[in-house]
Amino acid sequence: MQYRLKNTFFILAAAIFLFSCKKNDYKNDGGVHDPHVNMTTYDYLRSQRVFDSLVYLIDRAGLKDMVNSDVTFFAVTNYGVDDYLKIRQLRAAEQTGDENIPFNMDSISVKELQDSLKLYMIKGAINRDQMNRQGQLYDCMLGAIPNTKFMISLLRTYPYNDYVSYVDMVNYTKVIGSRDDQVLDPSQIPQSEKDNAAVCQTSGIITTTGIVHVLNGYHRLFFNTEVH
Repeated sequence: MQYRLKNTFFILAAAIFLFSCKKNDYKNDGGVHDPHVNMTTYDYLRSQRVFDSLVYLIDRAGLKDMVNSDVTFFAVTNYGVDDYLKIRQLRAAEQTGDENIPFNMDSISVKELQDSLKLYMIKGAINRDQMNRQGQLYDCMLGAIPNTKFMISLLRTYPYNDYVSYVDMVNYTKVIGSRDDQVLDPSQIPQSEKDNAAVCQTSGIITTTGIVHVLNGYHRLFFNTEVH
């Protein structure tokens, strides 16, 4: 089984590289063959252009030390930050009647950044071998949040049937109230109480200080779900 899984990830990496779209074009081949990188989590993020916006926000929030502590970090790509800024600019334009009103990374308050970036950090090193398809609930580094938990699970997918039978992707979910997957009729869940799941396009990068899992480019920063 171990041999099969190892080969699964080698084949998956090649397949994704060939067929992925732009929002999912970040891949760390070293993370597939050797997951270890000889640098801190912050330095690793800073070394990859796809995290330029995230690093800027970490710096503004003054969270470098926390990012470099013993945490599992779910990293948002530039796409996720850009999508968030676009929706916030749209809302600002609607509220002010000024369609040219700017909204950029400096428009987000430091307090909001400090609180919201902690949503992506879980205490301790949580890698694939500690995950399962049933999922486990955690508090993020912001602490206990009323009616909210964060679930880490493996999501079984069948994207490359010509190459492998299945692929288990790391899934990071903001759970509001009860878990949607345990509700008898999920269609009855109000929109405001629906869980927000984000699949990782790359997982298990082991830095000298913690673990990094990279969320796909379709995940919008801070789990924002506003409609354009």
